[in-house]
Amino acid sequence: RKVLIVYAHQEPKSFNGSLKTVAVEELSKQGCSVTVSDLYAMQFEPRATRSDIVGCLHNPEEFNYGVETWEAYKRGCLSSDLVEEQKKVQEADLLIFQFPLYWFSMPAIMKGWMDRVLVQGFAHEYPDCYDSGLLKNKLALFSFTTGGSREMYSKAGVSGDIRYLLWPMQHGIMHFCGVKVLAPHICFAPELVSEEKRKEMLIAWAQRLKTLWKEEPINCSPEWYFK
Repeated sequence: RKVLIVYAHQEPKSFNGSLKTVAVEELSKQGCSVTVSDLYAMQFEPRATRSDIVGCLHNPEEFNYGVETWEAYKRGCLSSDLVEEQKKVQEADLLIFQFPLYWFSMPAIMKGWMDRVLVQGFAHEYPDCYDSGLLKNKLALFSFTTGGSREMYSKAGVSGDIRYLLWPMQHGIMHFCGVKVLAPHICFAPELVSEEKRKEMLIAWAQRLKTLWKEEPINCSPEWYFK
């Protein structure tokens, strides 16, 4: 099995860095082929620009990023960094996204990866979206840390149910592209707990990874997020 970990944290010694390392080690032990796209280390460009198209534009009179990347994908004229990431996605059975929650979402560098890599023609092509999306034979898992406590991200908490925040990421991006989504792995407020508790979080992640391939995807419907 092949796994792509898309990782967004500036510091290798961070808790997110440790979660990423645990995933690489545990999945490698299982015999998986693991590739990591370390977005900060790669200095990945998050901006969707004209530079993503090599050569002439489809319509040089008026730039439309979605149309131009779609046409460029069909012609084999996307920039080399996008082609490389798309190749990693294409080969992967499982995509793991590892990141700290920023403002109820993923860091900008990871959102830029989504914006630039998952172009029309490669990841989706209407009406081939959601259950018939072009990446329908793949699994995805969002593993992330929060600044706030579990209680804050409950229905009764000040931040609301954590599932609400997952709707645009899991449903609006992954499920739209046909990817089946496993339950998220959330480490709540690692900076606010003891070193012992952080170690327990890492052990729990390693334990989950041992049986990950036996898990069933979540029911990707509005009910899962908003019930």
